[in-house]
Amino acid sequence: MTTESDLPATGRRVDWRRFHWGPIGVAVAGVVTVTLTAIMVYPLTQPDRRASVDGLTPEERRSAERAGLPGSGASTSPSASRSPSPSVSAGASPSAVPRVVSRGGGKPAAGNTGVIAGTALTVLTGDQTLSVDNAVVSNADIRGYVRITGKNVTIRNSIVRGGAARCSAAVIEVVGSAVIEDVEIAPASPNACLDGVWATATTLTRVNIHGTVDGVKAGNDVVIQDSWIHDLTFFSTGAPGATVNDAVDTRGKRRITLRHNVLYPGAEANAAFQITQEGGASGDVRVENNWLDGGSCVLNFAHRGGGPTPMTGIAVVNNRFGRNTRYVCPILISTQTTLSANSGNVWDDTGAPIPAPDKHD
Repeated sequence: MTTESDLPATGRRVDWRRFHWGPIGVAVAGVVTVTLTAIMVYPLTQPDRRASVDGLTPEERRSAERAGLPGSGASTSPSASRSPSPSVSAGASPSAVPRVVSRGGGKPAAGNTGVIAGTALTVLTGDQTLSVDNAVVSNADIRGYVRITGKNVTIRNSIVRGGAARCSAAVIEVVGSAVIEDVEIAPASPNACLDGVWATATTLTRVNIHGTVDGVKAGNDVVIQDSWIHDLTFFSTGAPGATVNDAVDTRGKRRITLRHNVLYPGAEANAAFQITQEGGASGDVRVENNWLDGGSCVLNFAHRGGGPTPMTGIAVVNNRFGRNTRYVCPILISTQTTLSANSGNVWDDTGAPIPAPDKHD
């Protein structure tokens, strides 16, 4: 048995030169190579978890795109859209043409109605008849009259001027159905019997109308919103007689909404909005959140024309009235007219409530 006394007094000296270093070096190099490869390759094989500005990781966004979820890369936000380039597409679908969703809101005026500033427009000369359903005209300077007979036709980001003087006409006439947005109506030849738009089944948004006799003659199913109808042209003769200017005029029609517009036809005008029943029963009308001014009385609702009495179904709410009228008369109703709602209407300069409607025939 070996005891402690049998061990050498000094440690054994190892001769390292006797080891076979070749195989050991190969093994160590292999381990190092595998380790470095794993370190470098691992991040490439893992999902990138860095969130983008929309809060989604790349793989989450790809999943959202495949699913068609809002906010994914599958849809482009308005703020990321480029300015529309000049384009006139008679038969394209609406989605094929750039669309402006918001222009900053606020009170409608020159800066947020009509053609978007800086847009290059393609000139179209001569009268245009748009008969193809779902047709789109965009970024155009139309130097002629427009008649829309197709359904769901869109005119967008354009100016329409009409042509030579024409009587008993409108710069744009809609007998089908239409969307008119970011459009200016600027007649080249104003005359005593030329209106801006004759509309049926039409939505007008951010439209700038001026220089005509009536801004819009509204038929059934018309919405006018975020628009500026102003400075209509008064003629003392030629209508025959003097013109009766209204920013909006409806005669026996239904389902009409005026929302968030500036309607000021001028001090010599008849009214910002005139309703009669000369073409049938009027009703289902809503006037809300507008700036209204001008005329003898700003709003004039008369049952005349042979429709049912009392004429009702007219709501006037949350509007601001100016004082540039012939009489102190924000609202005039006839003896056979009853407002279904009349609240929140104030003077624009003071915020004080306007007086009760004048009532007479």
